[in-house]
Amino acid sequence: MKVLIAEKFEKVGVDGLKELGCEVIHNPDVPAEDLPAMMREIEPDVLIVRGKKVSGDAIKAGTRLGLIIRAGAGYDSIDVKTASSMGVFVANCPGKNSIAVAELVMGLICSCDRRIPDQTADLRAGKWNKKEYGKARGLHGRTLGIVGLGQIGREIMKRAQAFGMKVVAWSRNLTTEEAESLGIGYCATPLEVARLADVVSINVAATADTENLVNAEFLDAMKPGAYLINTSRGKVVDEQALLAAIEKKGLRCGLDVYRGEPGSPTGEFKSELAQHHGVYGTHHIGASTDQAQIAIAHEVIRIMSCFIAEHDVHNCVNLHAASPATHVLSVRHRNRPGVLSHVFRAIAEESINVEEVENINYHGGEATCARVHLVGCPNESTLQRIRTGNENIISVTLRPIAKG
Repeated sequence: MKVLIAEKFEKVGVDGLKELGCEVIHNPDVPAEDLPAMMREIEPDVLIVRGKKVSGDAIKAGTRLGLIIRAGAGYDSIDVKTASSMGVFVANCPGKNSIAVAELVMGLICSCDRRIPDQTADLRAGKWNKKEYGKARGLHGRTLGIVGLGQIGREIMKRAQAFGMKVVAWSRNLTTEEAESLGIGYCATPLEVARLADVVSINVAATADTENLVNAEFLDAMKPGAYLINTSRGKVVDEQALLAAIEKKGLRCGLDVYRGEPGSPTGEFKSELAQHHGVYGTHHIGASTDQAQIAIAHEVIRIMSCFIAEHDVHNCVNLHAASPATHVLSVRHRNRPGVLSHVFRAIAEESINVEEVENINYHGGEATCARVHLVGCPNESTLQRIRTGNENIISVTLRPIAKG
C-alpha cells in the first residue's frame, strides 16, 4: 500500500508505517497548490496531512486514493464533501492533542492578564516600564467560561481549577448533574457563558452550526475587559465584530486561529485582527508539541493497521449518519456462486438502489444469509422472481426499517 505523507510527521510514525509494509513517500514541503500534481504523479492509496489544505482537485487527482488521514482532530482543511462523492474515507485523530492545546490556552490566558508578549517586546527594545506592566487583575478566583466541554475543554478545566479559577461551561451534551460532578457551573447556552465569565475559552468543532458562534450578540454579552481565547477554528469568530468589541469594551484576546490562514506552514499572512494591539496571537500551533505529535503518530499507525488488516476505517468522519434505506431484504441461501448476482439483478430491474449489504456465514460454510438494505420496497413479483430464479435460494423475507 502506497502512503503519501504531505506534511511534517514524526519519525516514529514514518517508521511504524513502513513496519506495516507500506511504501511511504514523505514530502513535507509540497505546497497545497501543488498537491494535485503530486497526487497524479505518485498515485497513493492513502494521504496523510496535518494542517495542509486538501482541495477537491487534489482528491480527484488521486485515482487510487481510498483514505485521507488528518493527523490531528479538526478536518475542515479537507474537502470532505468531494472525498465522500469520490468514495474516499476521511479519518482523524481526536483527543491526542488535548493536553497540548490546553497548555497553550493557559499560556494565552496568562499572556492576556500579564501582557507577557508586550513586556518582552519592550524589554527587547530597551524599554523599562514596571509602572504600566505592574497592573494586572490576576486569575485566582476569576471565572473561566468554557464553550465546548469535550476532551480539550476538560483538560482546560482541570488546569484552570489548579489556578484557583471558578469554571462554568456549556456543551451540547453537558447536563447539570455532570457539571455538578465535575465541580463546575452549568450554563444552558453559550450566551450564558459569555455573561458569567471573566475569561471565555472557545473549544468547539468547526461546523455550519458553529460558524460565527462568537458574533456581535455573544461579544455584547461579555463583561467589559474580559478575555476571549480561541484555539478551535477561525471561522467560529466573526472577526469584524470582535475588532469592534475590542475597541468598544476593552476585550483582550488570545488567538491561535484565524480566518484565511495560509494553506502551507510558512508564508505571508496579513490579518487586521492578528495585528491588533489587544490581541496576543500564535500561529495555529495548539497541537504542536513533541508529546502531542508522537501520540498522533501512534494513532495514525493504529488507523492504518486496522485499515490494512480489517479493511475498517477507525475514526471515520464521513460515513453516512443515517441511511436512507427503507427495507431490509434477507436472503438465506446455499453458499454458491451466482446467488447474489441473481438477487441484485432482480432488484436492479425494478430500479431500486442497494444501500448496504452484509453476508453472514453459518457454521460449516454451507449456508449464508445476505441482508440487503434497500431504498424502496420490491413488489411481490420481484420477490417471487428472487425466490424461484435460483436453486440455491432457501428463503426470502422483506421487512420495513423502523425510523425512530
